[in-house]
Amino acid sequence: MNLQDLLYGVSIKSMVGVSQKDIAALTFDSRTVNAGTLFFAIKGTAVDGHEFINKTIAAGASAVVCETLPASLNDEVTYIVVEDSSEALGVVACNFYGNPSAQLKLVGVTGTNGKTTIATLLYQLFCKLNYGTGLISTVQNQINETVVPATHTTPNPIALNQLLRDMVNEGCEYCFMEVSSHAVAQHRIAGLTFAGAVFSNITHDHLDFHKTFDNYIKAKKGFFDMLPKSAFALTNTDDKNGMVMLQNTKAYKKTYGLKQMADFKAKVIENRFSGLHLEVDQTEVYFKMVGSFNAYNLLAAYATAVLLEQDKMKVLTTLSALSGAEGRFDYIVSKTGIVGIVDYAHTPDAVQNVLSTIADIRKGTEQVITVIGCGGDRDKTKRPVMAQVACDWSDKVILTSDNPRTEDPQAIIKDMEAGVSPTNQRKAISILDRKEAIKTACHLAKPGDIILIAGKGHEKYQEVNGVRHHFDDKEIINEQLNQIS
Repeated sequence: MNLQDLLYGVSIKSMVGVSQKDIAALTFDSRTVNAGTLFFAIKGTAVDGHEFINKTIAAGASAVVCETLPASLNDEVTYIVVEDSSEALGVVACNFYGNPSAQLKLVGVTGTNGKTTIATLLYQLFCKLNYGTGLISTVQNQINETVVPATHTTPNPIALNQLLRDMVNEGCEYCFMEVSSHAVAQHRIAGLTFAGAVFSNITHDHLDFHKTFDNYIKAKKGFFDMLPKSAFALTNTDDKNGMVMLQNTKAYKKTYGLKQMADFKAKVIENRFSGLHLEVDQTEVYFKMVGSFNAYNLLAAYATAVLLEQDKMKVLTTLSALSGAEGRFDYIVSKTGIVGIVDYAHTPDAVQNVLSTIADIRKGTEQVITVIGCGGDRDKTKRPVMAQVACDWSDKVILTSDNPRTEDPQAIIKDMEAGVSPTNQRKAISILDRKEAIKTACHLAKPGDIILIAGKGHEKYQEVNGVRHHFDDKEIINEQLNQIS
């Protein structure tokens, strides 16, 4: 593709060399450069791509997008200087793949908790309504019925646009994608055309990356700020930062909620392990999903579908039969009546949501036993808070390992133990080995008790020192409860 066409929409500070040349590929990874490649020098958190410019030219790069020109220039190479190479990559990637996001209705879902469930519900809903539909999520990406493995919540701009192009080629009319705060801050969604955006909620998370909660809010809000006038912006009015998302957006503003005044309203009539009985926009519906947090997720999916001009009754009827995303309040009941719940909850608010849902459903005599860990190389400030929440809402708590990554798992548990108050110490024990922790929880449980395994949800691995070992919470608790039965 011609370089000049690829640069359409890019804010260029200066250019050295000719813009009329063919580009065969795009990359920001110096190790993948071949002849005819356009290389983007990006300043990452660990590595600065500007240090590899000469290496990429030696490998055949014919053009380079950078923020600072290298000291020595090659006469055969075109250098494009921009303010932000990451943002330029997003715009160029859209052009390279023929702007696929403009050829389908792309809806982004952002927020701390609920993104995966809302996006998955919408994907399942629109598939059932017989539309060609794509999904981009933490659990997996899908093009109609074809599963494409997911490595990030939001892929890099090249992978993302290639995925969207494949969706268009396969006849997709809609795509529902999770939009992480990292993706907004790193311009991974730059240049995309969105038909709508959904905000679920915002709570304590990712401060290792954003540094302050204010920066985290600004990243989420940045997604809404970039929406065109033709799009809709749907926010949770019950979240104290929900209306902040709508402050500067040009999009059509709509709200949903259970408590505050909203355009789309729902009320929880009954909440049991068998499902939710809700009143949605004055219509009573039974849903398979459990918990007040899922009442929000279902309402967000319903509101989004209505804003996409779908029939209300058809949407409610179809949603009532759906089960949401894997590893989200995923529960089993043993022969002796012990309930095992696996959930991806890995923030203080998410853990409290799950445990408060259990508190709403339990009869009052059974124990709640929670197994919980925190990920390594991530926000350390939430560790004691998560342990405190688990102890406050449970009868017994086992602190254990999650994905330690490159950290010492014992040190992570020590950070969590700091959140266990003197009054809660009798409730909590620490078991480093996660499998042993789950096994212990199962042996402590009596008929009717409820075991929550929090943190990993759908993940089928445990990451230790850069290596992913097979590990499946649901598989382990199933196996242990069957032995007890």
